[in-house]
Amino acid sequence: MGAAGCAAAAALIWIAVAFSASARWLDVAADHGFFDLQRPALVPIANAVSHSMDPAVLVLAGIALVAIALVRGRPRVAAAVPVILIGANVTTQLLKPALAYPRLSEWLGDRQISGASWPSGHSTAAMAIALCAVLVAPQRLRPAVAAIGAVYAVAIAYSLVTLGWHWPSDVLGGFLVAATWTLVAVAALRAAELRYPAGAGREAALRVRDALTPPAVAAGGAVVVVGALALAKPRPVLGYITQHPAALTGALTIAALGTVLATGLALVLRR
Repeated sequence: MGAAGCAAAAALIWIAVAFSASARWLDVAADHGFFDLQRPALVPIANAVSHSMDPAVLVLAGIALVAIALVRGRPRVAAAVPVILIGANVTTQLLKPALAYPRLSEWLGDRQISGASWPSGHSTAAMAIALCAVLVAPQRLRPAVAAIGAVYAVAIAYSLVTLGWHWPSDVLGGFLVAATWTLVAVAALRAAELRYPAGAGREAALRVRDALTPPAVAAGGAVVVVGALALAKPRPVLGYITQHPAALTGALTIAALGTVLATGLALVLRR
């Protein structure tokens, strides 16, 4: 059900931006706001963050996660990791040309975003790695891993949009493609466990408070940073927010979806 819900949400996002003028306007306005954040000191950082999930890094991270699962005596999880990573990323690469259409925007000038940009491949890869890390991690560490993974995936998404490589809707679609494949894999693992139990004994169910504390701390830290920045430079910060409310909405939506997907997986996993 979770996988179907994520797939349906991804489809609705694409349908909205493809056929709704209001949704396209919101996407463009949010993208414009992110683009206005470009500064000489920020661009190299955004580039470095974006390229931290290039294909070679994705392969190495996947191998590391498989190795961790095997060391922990979880061969089924080790087998699920490459299925998730390959399935999610291949799906993204197939959807891009299949759903491509021109989305020209006057303010982008000669730096138009490719029509074959939905969903974002880097966002798919980042969220897939984050969710696989939650799947592989010991139960007691999953909340922290989920929070770190969500922060990383959201940072990738912000960097892509700020650099003008993708629309906000592209990164949301990438997140949901990764979540769909992960939840399909979790359902398969549960079915295999019911039919062929890996062993007796179950770890205690993860308490909601324990699962929500790390992402709450991360969110609180982000609020503190933004608040400190607003106090230090109130006019530029408030001026930016006033001029780009869609960008603020897009940033909060991306952060919320990344956090919900990673933390939600930590909550539903039983062992």
